Amino acid sequence: MAYSDTPKPLGDLIEEFVESYPHKKEMKRGMILSRFPDVIGKTMAQKVKDLYFKGDTLFAHVPEPGWRHEMHMQRYTIRKKLNEAVKETIIKEIRVLA
Repeated sequence: MAYSDTPKPLGDLIEEFVESYPHKKEMKRGMILSRFPDVIGKTMAQKVKDLYFKGDTLFAHVPEPGWRHEMHMQRYTIRKKLNEAVKETIIKEIRVLA
């Protein structure tokens, strides 16, 4: 980041920091995990018992069949919203498991 006498909005400064951070991808994965309940809704998020990344795939363990089916049907929309939340394609696939 270059020094400037012109004030910048805090959001712009944070975005510049994130983009220059050496472990940006890992940080954005953490941001996705923390925003997950807001994107899918608190009720559905409570049904997810484990949520983690392996590579570019987000795994969600949902024991209840009805909720698992619902999340499976919405996985493309969820992926798109989560990637948009961090302004980068971090998730390439969501796998919903029992």
